[in-house]
Amino acid sequence: MAVPVANDKPVLVLLHGWGLNHAVWQQLLPQLTGQFSVLTPDLPGFGLAVDYPEPYRLADVAAVVAEQIPHGSLVLGWSLGGLVATQIALDYPEKVRALALVASSPCFVAAEDWPGMAPLVLRQFAAALAKDVALTIDRFLAIQALGSATARQEIKLLKQALLTLPLPQSAALAGGLTVLAEVDLRPRLSELSMPVTGCFGRLDSLVPVAMLDKLQLLLPNAALTMLPKASHAPFISHPEEFSQWLLQWAQIMRKKE
Repeated sequence: MAVPVANDKPVLVLLHGWGLNHAVWQQLLPQLTGQFSVLTPDLPGFGLAVDYPEPYRLADVAAVVAEQIPHGSLVLGWSLGGLVATQIALDYPEKVRALALVASSPCFVAAEDWPGMAPLVLRQFAAALAKDVALTIDRFLAIQALGSATARQEIKLLKQALLTLPLPQSAALAGGLTVLAEVDLRPRLSELSMPVTGCFGRLDSLVPVAMLDKLQLLLPNAALTMLPKASHAPFISHPEEFSQWLLQWAQIMRKKE
C-alpha cells in the first residue's frame, strides 16, 4: 500500500544506492522538507526493509517499492536506486509524475559504444562479498568518492549512513550486484512517458561522464546536468549545488501541474 500523505505538498521519493540505506539522505532533508512531503524508502533487503524478493530481480524490487509510494510522485533514484526508479516509471507510470536520475545509468556495465564499469570490477566485488560483507561495502564506498577533492569526508558521511542501520542482507547485496551487472534498460527508455532529468558528477568513476551524451541521444528531451567537481555522490559532496538543482527541477514540475 502507498504511504498516505497528509498535506498538499508534492511528494518527493528518494531511492538510495547499492550497499546503503535511507539514512544517506539525512543531510539533504532539512533543505527539502519545507517544500516536499519526502519519502525515503529502503530498497528491499537494505536498511530496515529486511524482506526482499527471491530471486532479486529488478522488476520485483521495483514492484515492492512502487507499493510504498503514492500516485503522481516525483521519484529520484541514485545509482542502483536510479535503475529501480526507472523500472517503476516503466511499469507503474501512474506512480511517477517526473523521474530524476542521480549518478545512474540505464546500463552500468561498459558495452560497445557505451561507457560504464568494466565487468571484471563487478565480478570482483561479487567474489569479495562472499568472503567479507563489511569490507566489500567499505571498498565500494571508497570507489564512489574517487576523484573528489573531499573524498575522505564523503566516505566518512557514507559510512555514517551505513552504520546508522543494520547492514544489508547478504542475498540482497549479491542480488543488487547482479542487477548492476546484467540489467540494460536502454531499449525501453523511449517508453518513458514522463519528464526526465538527471544530475551527474564529472569525476564519477562508476558512471563515466562520457555516458551523458549517449543518454541524451536516448532521452532527447531529458534535462541532464553535470556538476564539474562532483563524483558519484553529488548530494554528499556538493549539497548546496545539488539542492539548488533539485529545487529548480521541482519548481519547473510544479509550474507544469
